[in-house]
Amino acid sequence: MENQIEENLITVSERTVRREGGMVILPLREYKDLCEMAMPAYRLEGKEAKELDRLVENGLKEHKKGRTVKASSLSEALKIYERKQHKKH
Repeated sequence: MENQIEENLITVSERTVRREGGMVILPLREYKDLCEMAMPAYRLEGKEAKELDRLVENGLKEHKKGRTVKASSLSEALKIYERKQHKKH
């Protein structure tokens, strides 16, 4: 009986590697661990959770009333908001 080694081959063209700036191959479990570390998870309880719920509810009400602004960044949104507030006074 011959010793046979079964291999799973992945073929990636050199052109693709250069275009993408490189490739990384790692086990799925390690990838999931890296993803979890990249985005910290927070769990709010008690008063903090209720305050966040209230903030979200108020934001949804404001959106429904058309009182929100559309912007590409937070700084742009704040500028638009400030201009609107300045016009009111």
